[in-house]
Amino acid sequence: MSKRHFDTADRDTARPPLRPLYRAEQVRELDRRTIADGIEGFALMQRAATAAWQSLKGRWPGVRRLTVLCGGGNNGGDGHVLAALAAVAGVEVQRVVLKPVDELSGDAARAAEMASAAGVGLVPWRPDLAFSGEVVVDALLGTGLGGEVRGDFRDAIDAINASGLPVLAIDIPSGLAADTGAELGVAVRATRTVTFIGDKLGLHTGRAPALTGEVDFRALGVDAEAHDDLVPVARLLDERLVARLLSPRARDAHKGDMGHLLVLGGAPGFGGAALLASEAAARLGAGKISLATAPAHVTACLVRRPEVMVHGVRGAADLGELPAQADVLAVGPGLGQGSWGQGMLQAALNSHRPLVVDADGLNLLASRFTEARRDDWVLTPHPGEAARLLGISPAEVEADRPAAAVELQRRRGGVVVLKGAGSLVAGPGGVAVCPYGNPGMASGGMGDALTGILGALLAQGLALESAAWLGVLVHALAADRAAEDGGERGLLAGDLASYARTLINPKAPPRNGGTVRAS
Repeated sequence: MSKRHFDTADRDTARPPLRPLYRAEQVRELDRRTIADGIEGFALMQRAATAAWQSLKGRWPGVRRLTVLCGGGNNGGDGHVLAALAAVAGVEVQRVVLKPVDELSGDAARAAEMASAAGVGLVPWRPDLAFSGEVVVDALLGTGLGGEVRGDFRDAIDAINASGLPVLAIDIPSGLAADTGAELGVAVRATRTVTFIGDKLGLHTGRAPALTGEVDFRALGVDAEAHDDLVPVARLLDERLVARLLSPRARDAHKGDMGHLLVLGGAPGFGGAALLASEAAARLGAGKISLATAPAHVTACLVRRPEVMVHGVRGAADLGELPAQADVLAVGPGLGQGSWGQGMLQAALNSHRPLVVDADGLNLLASRFTEARRDDWVLTPHPGEAARLLGISPAEVEADRPAAAVELQRRRGGVVVLKGAGSLVAGPGGVAVCPYGNPGMASGGMGDALTGILGALLAQGLALESAAWLGVLVHALAADRAAEDGGERGLLAGDLASYARTLINPKAPPRNGGTVRAS
């Protein structure tokens, strides 16, 4: 086996601080504590509305007409105050109310009075109402929504979405679950969401990326992390993590230092997936990549990628010493669920090497290795595979993606990457959410590329959880760079490897030892 090293030394101190994410009740508790510390509730509402108005002006600086839809409670109150601020700034405001102002109480009632005092008229909601604004402000429903949107609120959300107008959502798009990212029947499709005090987990996974638009977080002067008893439920992965964990290589590094990855996959007729994983691993810097695949695929693999050491194996017995010679095994791409795939997975489990398990490797875990649990593997299910592993439906997984990822990690150990919009990484250190990636990734082979990326990082010595964080980040960022250059439609998994290579290579220090100049 190789003498692996990574010049990062995988230290927690190398990680930049990652934005904490909270559940809605935690943020409401932060709100209560802030008020208890001496900030009046209405003053905090004004602060939030001012931040929302600043966010709106920053995104649409030339806006002259605004439609603000206000519900009840503090979310509606924020909308009333924003309407007042906009009117004072000379913007024509159409204020649409779904709860009569004479039924409001507390800070929301004060906010409605403030807007009226600023000369903003009131328009009761009706289904045939035409919006006069150039931008719509969604202040209908806040983070406390517990069930499906119904009645007038549902009709109003449908009207917002049908209007084709840009939308600013205050705190959260109405109809989006703040804790899970699930859509509660129907939800506003916002262009930008401005959220306050503590960022919410549900703004970054599940349906959220399709509904929030840009997320603009405003702390309003509240330091959420100063409250040690309010432990964040997740962290938001940050592009800066890549450079922090991947410093330039030592000048005397050689391939034996950079790890040996063995990819097990490519049952007869399914050779492409395993080759995609192997290519991605090569571009991510593993020192040696071996591929054990069906004999029929060997020639094509050698033609496509001669740097990969390809072995044709008719079954697990043909593997010989290959698993023992590798540092890390990746199993699953193109594996199949027949006897060939079962034998490869069994060999991987018997190898006592760290594993990355994907695709049919996961399906076999669900059907034939139901009790397998390890602390040294990364499982990378999509929602369907996660559902099979948990014995529930894909819809139940998507209804609460964070809970599904955490439960799967609890049952199976190691680190779980629940793929999809807002991919989740659940490990011993908690949950991380990836805010990158794009719809162009909805094409075959993307998961295979991720498997190779993860395997290469593990082979080079990164710790399990850090490798998972970094692999998910690089995979998503590479797809974003590729989409920027060529568009989302037609993005292929094979396109990611070259972009990923650029991402993981920080600038090397000057090479002063190569040339000596005489004075």
